[in-house]
Amino acid sequence: DNAKMNFARGGGGDHIALLRCYNEWVETNYSTQWCYENYVQVRSLNKARDIREQLEGLCERVEVEMLSGQQDTEAMCKAMAAGFFYHTAKLAQSGEYRTVKHAHTVYIHPSSCMSRDEDMPPWLLYHELAFTSKEYMRQVCPIKPEWLVEIAPHYYEAKDLEDSRTK
Repeated sequence: DNAKMNFARGGGGDHIALLRCYNEWVETNYSTQWCYENYVQVRSLNKARDIREQLEGLCERVEVEMLSGQQDTEAMCKAMAAGFFYHTAKLAQSGEYRTVKHAHTVYIHPSSCMSRDEDMPPWLLYHELAFTSKEYMRQVCPIKPEWLVEIAPHYYEAKDLEDSRTK
């Protein structure tokens, strides 16, 4: 847990914590020992490196400029929102999250680095839902509601994005 929370420093949610983990591994020249010390699976990081190299090759082939703004977590969260705009939840007055379009009650998964945050963000993007005793959001990151209308005006209207705590 301490190792996971080390990667979560600086905010940005689970996706950004995973990116920090990967970048720290790169800085150690892909050290297997570093993985053991930080309780990270070498095999998973090697797979991530392979995927990253494939994406770099594709970007070069179609002449997409690769910019690295690793400190701009807001821009990274906004980019993820562009791909997963339909996976959003907002905090209700009850203190529980509700999916935006279908109003299902969902919870942050206990394995998330954000599950222990006392200040719960009003809006979240999630990668997937896991059904157990509750419906859990896995891999979450905080977002701003105005991004959703900007990114997906065909899917969201301003009324979908009213502050849920005032309802």
